Amino acid sequence: MNTLVLYYSFTGNTRLLAEGIAAGVDADICELRNVKQVPKGGMSKIFWAGREVFMNKFPEIEDVDIDFDEYDVIFIGTPVWAFTYAPPFNTFFKRNKFDNKKMAFFCCHGGRKGKIFDKIKEVLSGNIILGCVDFVEPCRNDSQKCVEGSVEWAKEMLDSST
Repeated sequence: MNTLVLYYSFTGNTRLLAEGIAAGVDADICELRNVKQVPKGGMSKIFWAGREVFMNKFPEIEDVDIDFDEYDVIFIGTPVWAFTYAPPFNTFFKRNKFDNKKMAFFCCHGGRKGKIFDKIKEVLSGNIILGCVDFVEPCRNDSQKCVEGSVEWAKEMLDSST
């Protein structure tokens, strides 16, 4: 089974889990990256991220040169920003249409995930959603246990997809 882990990470939490999942289930991995540098520290980071969400921004991202038809299952990982997925996915979903794909979603947040999974399911309606899972700040909260939990979840998603 060909599997892809597609993710965006801002502070490293989502990257940690994406890399763990990819290694744990022998999947390809692809990171969405902003073209422009974005603020990484303090209040400017919070202000910038909130503005991106509330203004429904479509930030410029690097091209993703992947044939998604080659994959049986796609895992999508994102940080939670203002209770939804990170805006680089707005750009990605506008450029890439999916239909009848098996997908599973994971997110990282600081304490509240909001309705992130409802929102991403809405954007990706027409696909087969295998499951969703969230993690609270994996880099700060027993990262090894979070990675192990994410890999176990990913294996369960793959088992349920057959």
